[in-house]
Amino acid sequence: MNPSATEAALQGGKPFSIKPLIPVLFALIAGMLLVMLDNTIMNVAIPELENVFHTSLKTIQWAITGYTLATSMIIPLAGWFSDRFTAKRVFLVSILLFTIGSLLCAAAQSPAQLIVFRIMQGLGGGMVAPIGMALSFKIAPPERRGELMGFLAMPMLIAPLLGPVLSGWLLEYVSWHWIFLINLPIGLIAIYLGMKYLPVSEKGTAAKLDIWGMILSPLAFSSLVFGVHRGGAEGWTDSYTLLPLIFGLVALSLFIVVELRQKEPLLELRSFRSFEFTKGIILVWINQIALFGSILLIPLYLQQVRGFSSLESGMMIIPQALVSFAGVMAGGRLLDKYGARIPVFSGLVMLSAALVLLSRLDSDTTIYAMIGSFALLGLGQGLTTMQLGTHVLKSAPKDLISRVTPLTTSAQQIVGSFSIAIISGLLSSNIAEHMTQAGSAAASAHTAAMVAGFHDTFLLPLSLALCGVVLSLFLRKQEHGSGQ
Repeated sequence: MNPSATEAALQGGKPFSIKPLIPVLFALIAGMLLVMLDNTIMNVAIPELENVFHTSLKTIQWAITGYTLATSMIIPLAGWFSDRFTAKRVFLVSILLFTIGSLLCAAAQSPAQLIVFRIMQGLGGGMVAPIGMALSFKIAPPERRGELMGFLAMPMLIAPLLGPVLSGWLLEYVSWHWIFLINLPIGLIAIYLGMKYLPVSEKGTAAKLDIWGMILSPLAFSSLVFGVHRGGAEGWTDSYTLLPLIFGLVALSLFIVVELRQKEPLLELRSFRSFEFTKGIILVWINQIALFGSILLIPLYLQQVRGFSSLESGMMIIPQALVSFAGVMAGGRLLDKYGARIPVFSGLVMLSAALVLLSRLDSDTTIYAMIGSFALLGLGQGLTTMQLGTHVLKSAPKDLISRVTPLTTSAQQIVGSFSIAIISGLLSSNIAEHMTQAGSAAASAHTAAMVAGFHDTFLLPLSLALCGVVLSLFLRKQEHGSGQ
């Protein structure tokens, strides 16, 4: 898309039309889908990679942990890179680096090589989502941003739908190499669309680099992510868990002090002075923990309790993804017309209802009942997630958008890692506790203990979702032009 087309779409004197922006949206969607699809594929592939490389689960899990560490280090720099080199260039270079990293992962000959190449992927993929969201937020007027961001939610919906199914099929019928090679055509398409259609009218500025922020933010975020990951695997009293967590908290405290004193900070923490922004961020975190916990537990329940394969599990959640897409489109229109309160409140109520049903799943629950619960969860997810993200961006000052998206993405990376570690650890301890209480090695007792463990674990995301329902009532009804 050339600059004039983008400018024409943004002219205040003419009725806004989304049609000229569709090529831009497809370029952004392709890039974000590349990264998000890889994440969902990788999660399913861990057991297979453990066998392929003849190594332990703890070792191969570093392929995910290393990726997460890399993204948490690079995300805070997204705003500065965008200001300095233009968002389009950084977006395209990030996709190229991610694609090259994918090719190298497919050629890995050892666990160490795979981990190093996954870190390379993380350095490329970390900046794609925050820059993509910032770009999309800038190309539409405030009263139509909900609708536009709804389109951008497509990767978030397609990836959980397609990733597990595609991963299961590739691992079963093709080769593990293709879980990485599949990224090559998607990456090349994203680069082509980005080069051709992303607007080029913006110019890079001589942005001053926040040196102390650049040093402290990777130290803080990577230490916290490492500590959380290790805590989930080795326990929270382990010295190698406590030391990174303590170091990360100290570095984070220093980072906050430094950023609040900087004229051009790496992450714009002053956005938290907006009460509406702060409420939105807290709701994002609550929703993320509840949602991430549920998304983690569902495939584990399907495979460990019901005995489904990874491919069958992926097929079971297709209705959830389809309904979620419908929720996003409806939620975007509600957001534009009424503000965030109505779609977010409705979505969290549905999420809570779905979690009540999921907390009662049994070893003989019918397939139709399970699919209905998953679909209700998807509808709540669609109504809530993207609308909350849009509300947060609307609540921030317009000139700080490029710095706010890295801030929110960095925080979500930490919260996401924390939620996965906590939920997985809680599930293991709950199942172990019920196993002890059962005191029997019979298969029926083992299954009953597992079901009870899942029941108890679902109560945590349910409690958080209910807290979110209450907090959502305090969101501002209408925010057109807020943060401007």
